[in-house]
Amino acid sequence: MPRKARIDAPGALHHIIVRGIERRYIFKDFLDYQNFLKRLGSIISETETPCFAWALMPNHIHLLLRTGYAPISLIMRRLLTGYAQQFNRRHKRHGQLFQNRFKSILCEEDIYLLELVRYIHLNPLRGRIVENLKQLKSYPYAGHGVIMNALKHDWQDKNYVLKMFADKEGVAKRYYEEFVGKGVGLGRRPELVGGGLIRSAGGWSALKALRSAATRIMGDERILGSGSFVENVLKRANEEYERRTLTERQGLDFEVLAQAVSNHIGIDLQLLKSASKQRKASQGKSIACFLAVDRLKMTGREVARRLQITPSTVSKAMIRGRSDPSSEIIWQTVVDNASFIKFS
Repeated sequence: MPRKARIDAPGALHHIIVRGIERRYIFKDFLDYQNFLKRLGSIISETETPCFAWALMPNHIHLLLRTGYAPISLIMRRLLTGYAQQFNRRHKRHGQLFQNRFKSILCEEDIYLLELVRYIHLNPLRGRIVENLKQLKSYPYAGHGVIMNALKHDWQDKNYVLKMFADKEGVAKRYYEEFVGKGVGLGRRPELVGGGLIRSAGGWSALKALRSAATRIMGDERILGSGSFVENVLKRANEEYERRTLTERQGLDFEVLAQAVSNHIGIDLQLLKSASKQRKASQGKSIACFLAVDRLKMTGREVARRLQITPSTVSKAMIRGRSDPSSEIIWQTVVDNASFIKFS
């Protein structure tokens, strides 16, 4: 059975889970943890991607991120590919480090954000890496300590979480700590990371109650939320797919876009698609990256191949392209030309 495509959009909240291949360790020592955190912080800051919770375990990772300028898939590819290469060099190994592709669950924020912050930050306690909440506060590889001011990572958005408890930081921290403490007895919470309809309903017992009441509910293993939330997300995803299909039918492909960028910037098309780092070529690549990923829904890897740059460069270029006033002008020109050709 083919795997389903990821669902993503600006503002979407994602619970991301990454596991080591065959459950092997992906962090072997202090330097591994530090290398990963440095890379994570750099990418989160560059792409302005809000991070609300995180936990690094010896053989797996949990992240709670909201999509910002760059798609989650692009961010995770940069993060995991770069770290895996560094890990393999350090430990003189070859081959795959992570199990398949990372798992990404799009979550309904109003219901699940705080539940997931608590669930993720309690991972070291559930995994018996720390013995109690006091030790969890000083555990250096989870975001709980950042919220409690025992650790400092400026890239973690702790204020967004604390504001959900109280306006004053001291009061908010106390309420937050009590909230986390109440989660210790809840166990592993499979409904937060399980699959499909059961998860969306809130577990087996909730699902049975809904069925008894003849309540219709929709589920999808890629989404954590109420039935109506799941339905709306799938509807938007289908609309996005239809828009992409329409642009393809209209002839709005990368070659058309690249030509429009070249014409507007005033450079040769081959220069845009070359490895050149000239100022105008770099500006054109930034605009092309942003429009190709944001409007044509191309993958960062495909755009990188077309422009002879690395996938990590694509996400950085997208930020510059998004803020370039020429981007919207060029896109409108592309759309207008496609409409003229279609109806002429």
